[in-house]
Amino acid sequence: MAGAIALPAACATAYKAAPVAVQDSAVTDRVEPPHATITDGTLAGLLPLFAGRTVLVLGDVMLDRYVSGEVRRISPEAPIPVLRASGRRAVLGGAANVAQNVVALGARAVLAGVIGLDDAGSEIGRILAGSGSIAACLVAATGRPTTVKTRFVSGSHQLLRLDEEECGPIDAVTERRLLAEYAAALQSADVVVLSDYAKGVLTDSVLTQAIAMARAAGKPVIADPKRASFEPYHGVDVLTPNESEAARATGIACDDDASAALAGERARTQADAGAVLVTRSSKGLTLVRRDAPPLHVPTRAQEVADVSGAGDTLIAAFAIGLACGAAMPAAAALANIAAGISVGKLGTATVSHGELSAALHRSELLALDDKIAEWDEARHLRAAWRAGGLRVGFTNGCFDLIHPGHVRLLQKARATCDRLIVGLNSDASVKRLKGPERPLQQEMARATVMAAIGAVDLVVLFEEDTPENLIEALVPDLLFKGADYTFDQVVGGAFVMAHGGEVRLIDLEAGHSTTSIVRRMKPAAP
Repeated sequence: MAGAIALPAACATAYKAAPVAVQDSAVTDRVEPPHATITDGTLAGLLPLFAGRTVLVLGDVMLDRYVSGEVRRISPEAPIPVLRASGRRAVLGGAANVAQNVVALGARAVLAGVIGLDDAGSEIGRILAGSGSIAACLVAATGRPTTVKTRFVSGSHQLLRLDEEECGPIDAVTERRLLAEYAAALQSADVVVLSDYAKGVLTDSVLTQAIAMARAAGKPVIADPKRASFEPYHGVDVLTPNESEAARATGIACDDDASAALAGERARTQADAGAVLVTRSSKGLTLVRRDAPPLHVPTRAQEVADVSGAGDTLIAAFAIGLACGAAMPAAAALANIAAGISVGKLGTATVSHGELSAALHRSELLALDDKIAEWDEARHLRAAWRAGGLRVGFTNGCFDLIHPGHVRLLQKARATCDRLIVGLNSDASVKRLKGPERPLQQEMARATVMAAIGAVDLVVLFEEDTPENLIEALVPDLLFKGADYTFDQVVGGAFVMAHGGEVRLIDLEAGHSTTSIVRRMKPAAP
């Protein structure tokens, strides 16, 4: 690459330093459990896996520029607004924005594409070098400008967009150089995204060879299409057209669920794809798969500020979900939530790992059975809550017979944290602590009752006499105990405080204890 373009380290070199596990099979080979229920709690369990996944993005790299200001008058020269500019910024666009969304969500990204030997190409290089989080495999093409879109904005309104681009196909020499970069990055990727903005980079030859190489390597391929026909994407695992693109390529308007499913199936057949995910704006998503009924996912969007880049966010989240081993319906649900966050932002925007985590944990999201977790599940969920900026509390006990004192303690604890985990002594542990006649209820019965309490977000059983190992595994921000203890008596207290957390003692309700209840239940001696 010519020296005028400032780029990060070469693609192949960058990715030899960070090898990742390769999937054994394409996404279409995964077996989806029948009648699987997708909850936000289930999706949250994928979040800790993002960091170990790599998405290779091949496509049209652009620079998005924004000129913002205020309109106070109409031009005397023509009936057009006069924008008094007060700010300028430049961000990555097109395929580069897909890659940027991948890293914002917490995964790794490799970006392969074409730029020009010009100021815009240099600016893209500087942005990538400054981020340090995207491995760039960019080819600088002589005589071809970098694609630039400049938007003029007043408040939340776009006044005008200026496109500077060359949409003709790249030449054969540039194709060979681009495919060489792509091949070098492919082995370290978990999934491939073909981000086609019809700017001439994904030629028929590039598409055919890129798809063939990915299939030979056993890597799933997702294509975001812009062609009038989907035949050039032949053999991809998933095609992700929006409703207008699907309608144009198939001749079927996606006016409702039934027509969207029909258009999706025709698109799938046209491209001989494993699946088609039709994005339908406010109507959500329609997923059409080979040998499976259509699935319609309603939108999760909040107030819409700007749809620019929302498709990039969606395909980035969808790709990461598949890379994490999720079945397509779960990956689609995850992508739907991420896109809903994106459209609430102005301009070409990314969605962070923390924002997605917060959206998945905004309310009491876990069903009763999901609240009872194994240690590994609890660690993953705790990590997701931490990534979302949530403060996690912990308390523990036998909780053999739940009484008002227990409920009050749990309510007071939950009032001062975002999520509350309860460590529950196993049956064997209770017997050692309380004697051979205890517990009165088996551990799963106690766990179920505890999980049914609204103040409790997660229940985890532990076999030891104390929860010390569990506390060290979860690293809570707040550790709660009854005020009948002193600070130095709280197991795990020193560990929590050493890791920046707090220990809080909660006043207990007088007149309530399991031991006294058990004593009253026993018949009086004759």
